[in-house]
Amino acid sequence: MSEQAFLIDKQKARLAFENSAMSYDEAAVLQREIGSRMLDRFDYINHQPKTILDVGAGTGFCSHHLAERYDKAEIYVLDFAFNMLLQARSGASWWQRVRHRFNFISGDAEQLPLADGSVDMLVSSLAIQWCNDLDRVFAEFRRVLAPGGMLMFTTFGPDTLKELRASWAAVDGVSHVNQFFDMHDIGDALIRHGFAEPVMDTEYITMTYRDAMMLMKELKQIGAHNVTQGRSRHLTSRTQLKQMLAAYEQFRQDGVLPASYEVVYGHAWASVVKQSVIPVTQFQPASI
Repeated sequence: MSEQAFLIDKQKARLAFENSAMSYDEAAVLQREIGSRMLDRFDYINHQPKTILDVGAGTGFCSHHLAERYDKAEIYVLDFAFNMLLQARSGASWWQRVRHRFNFISGDAEQLPLADGSVDMLVSSLAIQWCNDLDRVFAEFRRVLAPGGMLMFTTFGPDTLKELRASWAAVDGVSHVNQFFDMHDIGDALIRHGFAEPVMDTEYITMTYRDAMMLMKELKQIGAHNVTQGRSRHLTSRTQLKQMLAAYEQFRQDGVLPASYEVVYGHAWASVVKQSVIPVTQFQPASI
């Protein structure tokens, strides 16, 4: 299958997250756990930012915790799904909004609507995998970070949902599951775009389900639809679905079905000497 088949249809992805904003928190157990593990890493890092940007903030789980940890910082909460930002804003108390000066911005990680060098810390949990151009993402991250600023992020690696991918592969040759960036490619991209002292590591988390339909329902509930360019433009037939469910049964152990997630953690520092980055076209952000 060509690489083009795995490119994300950004409009479809945005619509999926818009529609799942109300149900997201109910199902996003894994996403909150990964966000918490990323936030725990700040316990070992001495950095006191005045401005923080949360890219792909979703319903604001990390943003709210960052506001508590850095109680004097201004927080920019950015997501490309407007309904997610509405949920994030509703989760912030009036006192938090006033004291921490939350700014809710609709924007895309590949074209950030912020000025050069305008933030001291950039945090992004499980958003990079919804981008097509890793170089453009890190060029933008580096552009908006001030020299000496810090980047902390998580994303999914290639082994994520490998069971689901293999089960659909047994049915047809169409793209059903996203393709994820390899940790080493991510590290190389950080270096190319002026980040210093990158630290990368991975861990594997396995979620279990009574049946594969439970997994499919959960993915839909958080907006993680198949939005790749190579997806089928036709509805999945009952026969195809039954074939996929049957293929998934080969992975059953101890009465449950596993869903593997390869979680990539990374942090790095914006080098003092800024390297050239990919030029981007700026646009006016939509704030709420």
